[in-house]
Amino acid sequence: MTTPSEDSAPGKSAPQPSAPQPSATRDSVKDSAPSGGPAPRRRPQQRKQVLLRLDPQVYEALARWAGDELRSANAQIEFLLRRALAEAGRLPRDTGPLPRRGRPPGGGR
Repeated sequence: MTTPSEDSAPGKSAPQPSAPQPSATRDSVKDSAPSGGPAPRRRPQQRKQVLLRLDPQVYEALARWAGDELRSANAQIEFLLRRALAEAGRLPRDTGPLPRRGRPPGGGR
């Protein structure tokens, strides 16, 4: 048996949870509301969280590049992945645009 401090020791990876199963009540949209009225609006799909392990020098180069383009490292990774998928003809057609982050244009003046 391991102690909590051993579980979080550097170099050890925590057991990976199994893939979440979709919930029939939360993730699906019914044809109509329980009262017989119009169907509720579909909520936007949440963004997927992914743990990515990178060589520290690769991350530093990526972070510098992201800073040069006024993006976060996360936004830069998504930008590059989308571009690679598009160039390979593998980006799904119904993929939405990258979400805009930061201050809205023209605000505060």
